[in-house]
Amino acid sequence: MRTGAAAGHQGYYHEAVRYAGDEDLLAVVVPFLLGGVAAGEPTMVALGKRTAALVRAELPADCAVTYLPGGRMYARPTAAIRSYQRLFGSFVAEGARQIRVVGEVPTVALGPTWDWWARYESAINHAYDEFPLWSMCAYDLRTTPPAVLDDVARTHPRVATADGRHVPSPGYQDPVTYLGQPRPVLADPVQQSTPVAELTDPTPVQARAAVYAADDGRLPVDDVEDLVVAVSEAVTNALRHGQPPVRFRLWRAPDRMVVTVADAGDGPKDPFVGLLPAGGDAPGGLGLWITYQSCNHVTMQRGPGGFTLRLTAGNPHVAR
Repeated sequence: MRTGAAAGHQGYYHEAVRYAGDEDLLAVVVPFLLGGVAAGEPTMVALGKRTAALVRAELPADCAVTYLPGGRMYARPTAAIRSYQRLFGSFVAEGARQIRVVGEVPTVALGPTWDWWARYESAINHAYDEFPLWSMCAYDLRTTPPAVLDDVARTHPRVATADGRHVPSPGYQDPVTYLGQPRPVLADPVQQSTPVAELTDPTPVQARAAVYAADDGRLPVDDVEDLVVAVSEAVTNALRHGQPPVRFRLWRAPDRMVVTVADAGDGPKDPFVGLLPAGGDAPGGLGLWITYQSCNHVTMQRGPGGFTLRLTAGNPHVAR
């Protein structure tokens, strides 16, 4: 039997916590966690170091709460979904009737890479709905930009408040609607310079070679290798499922490499593409799912000229 505000609910009970100060956060989170422990439910904290320390200090020393490494859990959206699905599945297999989690994306994710985290917050309404999950996603009003707060309202069905209420979010949109809307994509500043490589209708081998040729040793080897995998998948998808011509461009900065792969088609139709593995015969879905796990930021843009995928290796948190 499920407990608390989620009692009687089927599937995922997804709430936002928008707090103006630490006391507001604790007023929501501490009862939520204590309630889970009292009910014998798997109860977890996936917050950043500062907020996790605040919560830990307010709980009894022997409180049976599990602290997850928030920074690692939220390294990339697709990896977060995959990790959480495995974790929740293990709890259900052990007989859990409800699972409780309070988490937050890293503050740095509220900047230039927020677009794919916004998609994550929407997609998990579908991805986690097979589990008896009750989660709270914390957003600090002192540091969260207004545009991000607007997305939070549109991607969370409910809001938990410091006075103990659990209320519907009036701005909520179901994932298919939200994910089907175009999102603005800000150009990376390095794209204002001349690309170090430009190819038309390249083979995956040629695209991979261009990445290796552009590497000057300043990026971690793993980042370069991950970009090579992502570029190969992106070019393969564009050649197989897009419309010619396929254009490959690569820019290099001291702390990152940025690649765009564009074609004249409309792009994938699946609203969850990249975040969840495609079901059935959806074209290009598995390749984009791999790409999302191989880069530090991925954007998708549709326009009159076609579909453009942008891949970033290295540091994507550059002011636009």
